Amino acid sequence: MSTEAAFITALRALATSSAARQLADDAAVLEIGGTRLVLTMDSIVEGVHFLSADPPETVAWKLVATNVSDLAAKGAVPRGCLLSYALSTADEWNAAFLRGLRLACETYSIPLLGGDTVRQPNGSARSFSLVALGEPAAGVEVPSRGGACVGDELWVTGSLGDAGLGLGILRGEHKAQSADRDTLVSRYRTPMPDVSLGVALAPLVHAMMDVSDGVLIDAGRLAAASGLAAVVELDRLPLSDEYMSSLGCTLTSCLFAATAGDDYCLLFAAPPRIRDDLIAAAKEQAQKLHCIGRITEGEGLVLLFDGQIIPPPARLGYEH
Repeated sequence: MSTEAAFITALRALATSSAARQLADDAAVLEIGGTRLVLTMDSIVEGVHFLSADPPETVAWKLVATNVSDLAAKGAVPRGCLLSYALSTADEWNAAFLRGLRLACETYSIPLLGGDTVRQPNGSARSFSLVALGEPAAGVEVPSRGGACVGDELWVTGSLGDAGLGLGILRGEHKAQSADRDTLVSRYRTPMPDVSLGVALAPLVHAMMDVSDGVLIDAGRLAAASGLAAVVELDRLPLSDEYMSSLGCTLTSCLFAATAGDDYCLLFAAPPRIRDDLIAAAKEQAQKLHCIGRITEGEGLVLLFDGQIIPPPARLGYEH
């Protein structure tokens, strides 16, 4: 059980409540007295999810945003959060983290309700966890990863690859013009999930999740949860102007954008007949949608570039 997927599979024997959704989704859906709550928890670890040199304010923002992204993918409005914090002796770092936490919680209207603090051993990597609670709209089914149907179109919101390129810039693996650099680094450090868009799409889609580990691996997860296959057209991936000016739109750059992760946009499957409704819902939120493929019979992923089948890369995305 050395991989994340294997460990989650083993945990399913313990997660027998229907609220757990067989641990095949981004969040649990718990009904109490006729009220439904969407619950999720994400952790971020120094050296895994953020760099040691990242500003503490952005570390706190990212912790909140990754959890809010899960709520958005379930069409749930944030209602509160619980924080687990590793307290260090670096008072300035702790104070800066709190400033970032306040800003993120205020931005997403997700009040801090409680949590726990523990001592961080000297020299150890910083690690933080957040539990987020959200409420879906009354009468609207909470979309899961499963539920996609044959013939559904596969859509994403936002742009892909920016955060991965921003991380590569910070690591010295990529270069960008100064005007683009700040934007790309910001998209890595301070993701901006769109709750309103998730709420607007939830009643329309068959399946929805957020893209955290890379659109290829997450499209594969959505398809697998639905017992189907996914076709992804790499040359239809939405790439920002900043990304294009740095890496262009080659097969190599599209594969990087599809596997880098940290995008925190929405990935969903919906029937072609409601395409206009989807676009209208996004337009009301001043957002754009991008169709990148479709759901088919079978299993696994089929990748296309310029109409040609491309062998899948050895690494489809990030896995712990």
